[in-house]
Amino acid sequence: MVNSKKLAYCTLTVALSGFLFGFDTVVISGANQPIKELWQTGPIFHGFFIMSMALWGTVFGALLGGIPTDRLGRKKTLIILGILYALSAVWSALATDPYSFSIARFIGGLGVGASAITAPAYISEISPAIKRGKMVAWYQFMIVFGILIAFLSNYLLKGVSGANDWRWMVGVEAIPALFFTISILFVPESPRWLLVNKQDEAGAKKIMGELGLDHSDLELNTVASERKENLWSGKYKKPIILAFLIAFFNQLSGINFVLYYAPEILERAGLAAKESLFSSVSIGFVNLIFTIIGMNLIDKFGRRTLIIIGSFGYIISLSMVAFGFYSGQGANFMLAFICLFIGSHAVGQGAVIWVYISEIFPNQVRAAGQTIGVGTHWVFAALITLLTPVFLDANTGIFKENPWPIFVFFAAFMGLQLIFGWFYMPETKGKTLEEVEQSLIAG
Repeated sequence: MVNSKKLAYCTLTVALSGFLFGFDTVVISGANQPIKELWQTGPIFHGFFIMSMALWGTVFGALLGGIPTDRLGRKKTLIILGILYALSAVWSALATDPYSFSIARFIGGLGVGASAITAPAYISEISPAIKRGKMVAWYQFMIVFGILIAFLSNYLLKGVSGANDWRWMVGVEAIPALFFTISILFVPESPRWLLVNKQDEAGAKKIMGELGLDHSDLELNTVASERKENLWSGKYKKPIILAFLIAFFNQLSGINFVLYYAPEILERAGLAAKESLFSSVSIGFVNLIFTIIGMNLIDKFGRRTLIIIGSFGYIISLSMVAFGFYSGQGANFMLAFICLFIGSHAVGQGAVIWVYISEIFPNQVRAAGQTIGVGTHWVFAALITLLTPVFLDANTGIFKENPWPIFVFFAAFMGLQLIFGWFYMPETKGKTLEEVEQSLIAG
């Protein structure tokens, strides 16, 4: 019988790395304008060194994160990531120039990129098949919760220390980072990792027994027959393509563009600076509510169906935001459709991406395979964040007069995502990891 309390503790504790992920990536939105004014940075410098440097850290973290995840284990890697988050937060708050600030943000980015591999892999490997979608989706819930708290924290800290508000905004992350690091000490190692990487069948059986997983002997014997293989042997072509495409479309939706630059976008729509920060909080609440809805639908409707539903929502909302900017609609009109965009993402890509990437690769290449999807996600996130000031900046941007073409661009790619989901994306709901492997690898 499944040990629900033990399983819930392990899942929620590991998913806390998602909270740090969400908080770390979005907290910069509140520091965006103050830092630009403090250090008088130009659009390209600001886009690369201030706004996107953490994302370049996530790229390296994603590309390299599979190495410690496989060699050191899921648990030890998560402890290291918690330390990186805490170090980044304190260093960012104390930075005296844009270069030291960029280094600190890069370190935090390493934690974000690697955690997107390690945490979903761990949760996927301890989850019963029938609940795996919802359990891994707790990681996404925590990301969204972290985003909401970052927006709320930025709003509450606005005005507490004058020109140094931003230091408190980025530094407060050290508190949850230390809490996470301590909590992870009480989580057992992944039984599948112990068996595949350490050939520790006794240890794996003990942990699966503690978690009360059904048919543990059958699953262990299945996993034990596996051997480490080369991800690029050609055998894994289908999951590699799937991981790349779902991550590619995730970022070409414009989600990080909207989250990172939400206050600036809302100011361009007609809100004052303080009002735009408050409206960003409402975006965070919408994100949280629809993430909960997505979590409860993913094991009922399936991954593919949610991607299709989300695609329709993306296309409608992005098109209407573009229309709103083009025709000069009011701030309330714009905020409503931005919230629809956020809701569409939360139910669709937001609920699906980390679940899907963590389950389409076999146990013996899971961490290496996730590197493809997570790396793709963060490369495009970094590029979009880097280039946004070139297009959006109110003084020098290509679309400084009106940013409507940016939203048309993202809407067009969501049309392509709809085609991908409808015609190419296979369903994985309700299958064990071994059954998913059979359907994608063996035929």
